[in-house]
Amino acid sequence: GLIFYDTKVTVMNRVLNATVQRTADHAAPEITLDPLEIVGGEIRSSENSYFCQAARQLGCVPSSQLCEFSREQRNVSIVFPLSFPGGSFRHFLWQVCKELQSSSLSLLLLCPSSAVNKNKGKYILTPSPITYAEEQLFHFFGQLLGIAIRADVPLPLDLLPSFWKTLVGEPLDPDVDLQEADILTYNYVKKFENISDETELEALCAEIASQHLATESPDCPNKPCCKFTYLSLTGEEVELCPRGRHIPVGWENKDVYAAAIRSLRMRELQTPECMTAVRAGLGSIIPLQLLTTLTPLEMELRTCGLPYINLEFLKAHTMYQVGLMETDQHIEFFWSALEMFTQEELCKFIKFACNQERIPFTCPCKDGGPDTAHVPPYPMKIAPPDGAAGT
Repeated sequence: GLIFYDTKVTVMNRVLNATVQRTADHAAPEITLDPLEIVGGEIRSSENSYFCQAARQLGCVPSSQLCEFSREQRNVSIVFPLSFPGGSFRHFLWQVCKELQSSSLSLLLLCPSSAVNKNKGKYILTPSPITYAEEQLFHFFGQLLGIAIRADVPLPLDLLPSFWKTLVGEPLDPDVDLQEADILTYNYVKKFENISDETELEALCAEIASQHLATESPDCPNKPCCKFTYLSLTGEEVELCPRGRHIPVGWENKDVYAAAIRSLRMRELQTPECMTAVRAGLGSIIPLQLLTTLTPLEMELRTCGLPYINLEFLKAHTMYQVGLMETDQHIEFFWSALEMFTQEELCKFIKFACNQERIPFTCPCKDGGPDTAHVPPYPMKIAPPDGAAGT
């Protein structure tokens, strides 16, 4: 936290330049994506998604062929066998992120707090044992993060801070991160931790029983009680300890029960198996040592940019060509129109202009040094219409 973000980016760019393994003399690996596999925007099978099509083809390509840093090139050459509008590298990344945050793929899971409008639309890695095929997909997901960093094309991914913390190796906060990811479980745990007497415990068990989460006590048939089980993030009932289904929660072990639930959720948020595969994929594209300099938020900004469009920042990095000036009336009209856009409409404008929904957090085009590059949409260029002059 003692080093400025711009300084870190400069160092990162130098390291990325120094670790280029594919130069401009070598063509990018080529993959062929069939848009007919996705009919009407619907993915009939996850195997037909762009993500899985690309993962299958790039799985046979040495990762060194994906390590380039010339922003004039692209890490991967995308070929569409049929006429396909917007068929480009950026459109491919946008489409893949859209798939990742949909029900068509099971790598990411909507965080439970979304159900009560907290962190709505934020995702976490799906916490479950993974097969070899799923491990390969998580590996490819990590490679996509690295490709986006090298190409400086922000990925429109909305992931919880706990993902970025785990990715850069920072420990999770048992209170803050649990509350961010699953506020219902957080409140449930807090109720058990703050009970002051057995009467309150009975009342809480009765409340849980009314929600069909508790069973009757074996000692007192009419007295509801909880057992050492809880629902995982994927909706499966799991035992919090050996024979947990047969152990009732009482005054003596209520704190152990609360701690076991918290521990379950923290393990699920860390998802060590999935995260190991993601880091392995990322490490095949960029040196993982770079992550030690970045905070979780900085890693997110470097990979995904800002989730909103800063119009003043965009205006400050716009060039006017062939005699146009910022004070021209139609230019002023243009900016006035954009100022009336919602954030959703501004994202669509950026998508229309350069085939990506987000813009990089910083603009290196102002320096022109060896560690900088012109990265769309910077500088945005406004030019007069082609052809004869008209109104």
